[in-house]
Amino acid sequence: MPYFIYKIHAPIGNLEHVAQHATFKDASMQAKALRTASDLPAGCMIKVIFAENQLHAEDLLSQVREPEPMIGDDY
Repeated sequence: MPYFIYKIHAPIGNLEHVAQHATFKDASMQAKALRTASDLPAGCMIKVIFAENQLHAEDLLSQVREPEPMIGDDY
């Protein structure tokens, strides 16, 4: 399965497919370079995701995740 790189534009959360890599190392290096680029718009996040295909990657990125439990939340 490939690694996909996406730009996520705030505040709406629009997904922009940037690249696809076979190895995490390559995807990580490109994502780090994109994060430090001077032309990255304010509020834009760069994400790397491991998925079967582009549709699956976008589905995973669009899902709302529950926050992790905090210490002391076990009332």
